Amino acid sequence: MTTESAKKHTHTLSARVRRRIAMVARWLHIYLSMATFALVLFFSVTGLTLNHVEWFDGAQKTIELSGSMPVTLLQKPDELRVVEFIRNVHHIRGAVGDTRTDDQQYEVTFKGPGYSADAAIDRATGTYQIIETRNGFWAVMNDLHKGRDTGKAWGWVIDASAVLLVLVSLTGLALIFFLYKKRTAGIIVAAIGTVIFVTLYKLFVP
Repeated sequence: MTTESAKKHTHTLSARVRRRIAMVARWLHIYLSMATFALVLFFSVTGLTLNHVEWFDGAQKTIELSGSMPVTLLQKPDELRVVEFIRNVHHIRGAVGDTRTDDQQYEVTFKGPGYSADAAIDRATGTYQIIETRNGFWAVMNDLHKGRDTGKAWGWVIDASAVLLVLVSLTGLALIFFLYKKRTAGIIVAAIGTVIFVTLYKLFVP
């Protein structure tokens, strides 16, 4: 193979590799964007609602519940049976949070996104008071955004969402390098956007 032929072959191979990379990047960007559409929409909307929680003032509802349970559950507090009793009678939801016990009282807290219930139980008589707080639909959405009181499984969803969104961003950035007529302008716009973002942070964030 002559030197000229070798150069031509190398150039052809290089062009083929670039086309292949561009095709893979485009495929990944398109389908990752579609797969994460609901996630992007969810985290975008809840990012806005988190920044304006005052829009939903008055959505909170507090309910006071009462009743009594067998004192045998409280002699040596049986957390599982106490929790099951409260859930079955009052349809309390959320995961069990803090518990506290002393000679007179047993307390248990239930936590969920946009939700809490605090039960105080008299160990001598079995009577109890529950304060249940429901903060409304958008409080639930905001807590899902933050991963507060949502459990490990939802934490994995947030982690996976972050990874997918990073891949969408990187594949979008990679694509601009294969759009020769728009590459320079695209890189400049990305750089300007980055500078604006950093400048706003430096100027306005305490």
